[in-house]
Amino acid sequence: MSLWSRLKRKSSKFKSPSAIGQAIKDNLPESEMIESTSVAGPGFVNIVLSKEWMAKCIQNMLKKGIKIWAPRLNVQRAVVDFSSPNIAKEMHVGHLRSTIMGDTFARMLEFSNVEVLRRNHVGDWGTQFGMLIEYLFEEFPNWEEVGEQAIGDLQAFYKKSKQRFDEDLDFKERAQQAVVSLQGSEDENDKYRKAWTKICEISRMEFQQVYERLKVDLEERGESFYNPYIAEVLKGLENKGLIEKNQGAQVISIKGKDIPLIVVKSDGGYNYASTDLTALWYRLNIEKAEWIIYVTDAGQQMHFEMVFSAAKLAGWLPDDEKLCPYPKTSHVAFGLVHGTDHKRFRTRSSDVVRLVDLLDEAKLRSKLTLEERGRAAEWSEKELDETAEAVGYGAVKYADLKNNRLTEYTFSYDRMLSDKGNTAVYLLYAHARICSVIRKSGRDVEELKMAGTIVLDHVDERGLGLHLLQFAEVVEEVCTNLLPNVLCEYLCNLSENFTKFYTNCQVVGSEKESSRLLLCEATAVVMRKCFHLLGIEPVYKL
Repeated sequence: MSLWSRLKRKSSKFKSPSAIGQAIKDNLPESEMIESTSVAGPGFVNIVLSKEWMAKCIQNMLKKGIKIWAPRLNVQRAVVDFSSPNIAKEMHVGHLRSTIMGDTFARMLEFSNVEVLRRNHVGDWGTQFGMLIEYLFEEFPNWEEVGEQAIGDLQAFYKKSKQRFDEDLDFKERAQQAVVSLQGSEDENDKYRKAWTKICEISRMEFQQVYERLKVDLEERGESFYNPYIAEVLKGLENKGLIEKNQGAQVISIKGKDIPLIVVKSDGGYNYASTDLTALWYRLNIEKAEWIIYVTDAGQQMHFEMVFSAAKLAGWLPDDEKLCPYPKTSHVAFGLVHGTDHKRFRTRSSDVVRLVDLLDEAKLRSKLTLEERGRAAEWSEKELDETAEAVGYGAVKYADLKNNRLTEYTFSYDRMLSDKGNTAVYLLYAHARICSVIRKSGRDVEELKMAGTIVLDHVDERGLGLHLLQFAEVVEEVCTNLLPNVLCEYLCNLSENFTKFYTNCQVVGSEKESSRLLLCEATAVVMRKCFHLLGIEPVYKL
């Protein structure tokens, strides 16, 4: 129709949309992919894929592995900057969203043959260290002898030092001087450096508890890592005439923004912008990344827009992405998480929810459900614990990823651990059911892959096969648009397509048992890869 609207204004032998459609149909090259073609209505060209070709593609995947269905992207190396908690502060649900999404994007790109540098840009060089170090020195002059016991609960220690900082002006001045002493020292044996190192070590151990539960791998490159490069990077921007003085501060003016980007504060100190610009410079020039993805809450959107604009002014990034698509940067923003009371997700005492406690609660509830179903009597303690962990943690991840990341969502254990609807529990059950069908057949699936043949004669066999073949384009869409909910939707629809197929097509004991078992296996393989990309551990029996 759109082609007709352009051609009818010109002298053309085509007198109607259907004539154009017929011409397209008649000139399509022969292909094993195509079973039939037709023209319908006002020029719509319908192409029916060959069931033999579809079956051949699925069988080829079973023989060679799902890696042959990985999309090919026009990028070789990418940085995914995610999680990024602040040292000495509790990780909250915002960090959970960033960690889960960032891990998924990294997995998607890695599957698509992109080298991914997983970066944890922790806040380890801010002004909070002055008050923490000064409070440590004041309360425990012999802190090195006492060790970790001096700090104890890092969150409680932080609150006490913050209270002192807010209420005692003398302490505040000493804390500010401690920051200067820390950031001005390069001696690893300096007392400020040693105290900073100990605080960072304790904080990292707490972060690691979360990462281990989520099975997330990250390489830490915190603010302190980029600190030695800041002066040189800012000097380069100054030489290009981009930095100007404004009320004692050094700033970069960004077209279309009411306020400039401050890169050096009026007191001479560096800030988030100076660190983020330096990190971007390092990733482009030292790590040679072609695509840099930042996964943070939507509240930081303007900050990153200004940082990216400054990078374009400096010539680090192309002005026109259509003419020169790489290198490029993307800010993956996400919305807030609410509790069931529709307020910001916190404990009853209004404290931030500890992520370790949140994840352990999901695992515990999952385990109790399994015990209620009698699994404790049937399984070993190890099987019960591993399954509860896979289901509990998987439920938390999927509940986050299935939503459009820009929307806010309500955190509810009851909803995410339900075995009905679009939940990880339902999908894990579906996968376990498929595995059970294959086991009960008593057939050797690996042998079937080599000797059996897939046939897609039934309409529901064809529907399932067609959905399986859409996997690669879905992964490519998720990578391109950075929307993990698209893969969740595909996975849920795959489960529904399989249910329809299994309901209407007898598998075990039918004349087409071999073919249909191979379709079961292909579905399980694709489901497992979807789970892997979403960071969810599959279960084989429930």
